[in-house]
Amino acid sequence: MFCVVAARSAEAHVKWFCAYDVAGQPRGLENVLCLDFELLLGIAVFWLFAGCVIEPTSLGDATIRVLDRVTAGLRLHTELMMRAVCAFFFISIWAVGGILLTPELKTSSPLVGALQLGIAAGMLSRRTMPLSAAGMAILFGIGVHGYGVFHLADYPIFLGVAAYFALVGLNKDLFGIRPIDVMRYAAAVTLMWASVEKWAYPEWSFPLLIEHTSMTLGFDNEFYMRAAGMVEFTLAFALIWTPLIRRCAAAVLAGMFISACFEFGKIDTIGHSAIIAVLFAIVADNKVLQRDRRPAWLAPVALCAALSLTLFVYYFGHAAIFKTSVL
Repeated sequence: MFCVVAARSAEAHVKWFCAYDVAGQPRGLENVLCLDFELLLGIAVFWLFAGCVIEPTSLGDATIRVLDRVTAGLRLHTELMMRAVCAFFFISIWAVGGILLTPELKTSSPLVGALQLGIAAGMLSRRTMPLSAAGMAILFGIGVHGYGVFHLADYPIFLGVAAYFALVGLNKDLFGIRPIDVMRYAAAVTLMWASVEKWAYPEWSFPLLIEHTSMTLGFDNEFYMRAAGMVEFTLAFALIWTPLIRRCAAAVLAGMFISACFEFGKIDTIGHSAIIAVLFAIVADNKVLQRDRRPAWLAPVALCAALSLTLFVYYFGHAAIFKTSVL
């Protein structure tokens, strides 16, 4: 229940609706790693471990069978869904005009609009999908040039989707990694990185919480943003874990993004349409090359390691680029 309600601000990308300053001083790690943060991490570890314990049981097998039945039609048409949604996305941002890839990435170049239409047209055929993928990579490169690598670190999902289309169009994999898995890893990294912003810059979201007070569920804004960030980070990490864990996490995340669309309207719907499609593809995916036997205890250890690594890269990367303080 908290996941779905909290998501209305957590999954509505704050840079699209509120003032922000990527180069600004983030909250110090001493402030972020507080008692509330440790409590929330403990709860996240418990539920992740519980899910890993359940997965190899008969209940886990039954859940996978239910997911397989519910998503059978989607699984057969995953590629078609991805092509249709991405064509819709690029036609939509072309129609709005002045947008590079996401609402806060602005452009005045008429060539960008032509490229966006070309990307959408390339989705009509498998043969031209690699060209669309190249176009997406070019747009991402333009964004890095104009806004910097740290800002575009919010959006590696676009490179993952581009890789998916290129690999599917060429009927290849990436060193043994399936196209859908490349896209899945990119989605996980995108959401784990984005969750850190909720701890580093919670004040960016405060105007949304003031305007939509019911979203906080009675919690104060500071605690709410810590909780929303932990929910998002844990579910994003789960996308790289075992089959049942990642499919359930993708289903919850998809529900969160869709819930945010109802709250924040067309901009949010268009902006998040591609990642919602990616999450549906992950929910439907039941092809596992070999049985994943990772022990349950490894999940909490890996979650804490991923959290430490993400915080380290975010804060020390920010300090190196923008000369800000870590603590």
